[in-house]
Amino acid sequence: MATRASFHQQLIEKLRKLLRSRPFAPGAKFLTEREIAERFDTSRPTANKALSSLVSAGLLEIRQGAGTFVRESVLDYDLERLVSFTDKAKASGKKPGTELLEFRRLTAAEADPRITEQLRVSPESALFYLERIRLADDKAVIYERRHVVASHCPALTRTDAKGSLYAAWTAKCRLQITGAEETIHAVNATAAQARHLQIRPGTACFQITATGFIHGEQPLWHEETLYRADLYEFRNRIGGLGSSRAAMGRMF
Repeated sequence: MATRASFHQQLIEKLRKLLRSRPFAPGAKFLTEREIAERFDTSRPTANKALSSLVSAGLLEIRQGAGTFVRESVLDYDLERLVSFTDKAKASGKKPGTELLEFRRLTAAEADPRITEQLRVSPESALFYLERIRLADDKAVIYERRHVVASHCPALTRTDAKGSLYAAWTAKCRLQITGAEETIHAVNATAAQARHLQIRPGTACFQITATGFIHGEQPLWHEETLYRADLYEFRNRIGGLGSSRAAMGRMF
């Protein structure tokens, strides 16, 4: 017999599947609490809880006085965990893609000292440098520059760089990715960045500077990634005042 928690999760998965069907394109009105309860033979409080979960996940939005609607085409960035762009795009019903601008090996001595300091490598250490544009339904949404410590994944190839790096690192290179340290800034796109993202120079964007780690807190990659603010939103769940989770960030 399914527990209350497992039934709730099953209901959410059924609603997610429903969201991918033709009647519920972005912008369409979604089922009401009552319609969900009747359709899936459950209580209205359970239906309401499932709806709230999908709203929190960014898949639905509540319009005051009008009802619940399928979110328009916005990708979200979960601040609490690492999720590959490929998986995020697919979860949003979009076709992910990658335009690989550059993939090459270099020594750490050729890279910016700020980057090699974050990666904790010696000048003669080998790095991979990747420059990519990530696409959702053939639309440029992310411009990424990334340095990777080659000794951790020596078999990384150009083909791997055209897909999900997380998948290559975990499945092919057998690495255990333990997390990343990130800072997020609001910036205005330079002319070169704007050209890559197909936006006007000076357009507001999010810039993430991050260092990712594998088992043993060894740095694996350092990235400077620009996200289009009109196509991306950042999401986090904040604990209450009694939460033991430490506040992060600083004021300028």
